[in-house]
Amino acid sequence: MDSVVSAVTKTVPISQFNRGLAGKIFSDVKAHGSKVVMKNNTAEVVLMSPDEYVQIMDTLNDYLLLTMAVDRMSDYDPSKLISEEEMDRRLGITREDLDSIDDVEFE
Repeated sequence: MDSVVSAVTKTVPISQFNRGLAGKIFSDVKAHGSKVVMKNNTAEVVLMSPDEYVQIMDTLNDYLLLTMAVDRMSDYDPSKLISEEEMDRRLGITREDLDSIDDVEFE
């Protein structure tokens, strides 16, 4: 029963926009969360606050990064690891080169 009530309260017919109720609908989205706009009994678009959109996109990005990390770890072979010193040697990087570089901030 909760899903039926939720579906009814989270949908809005497009005709309400045509009646000049967009401001009321936007206020309701801000106060109560996303809404599905229906047109001809079909979901047409989803309205949501910018904060909710950013949260969804951040979650999606985190998921994609996790998926990439899991995929990379499936090929992990500790016997193929090399030390930082060996990598520096292969790339021709000296300790003086590294000491002359300013600190870099990572986010």
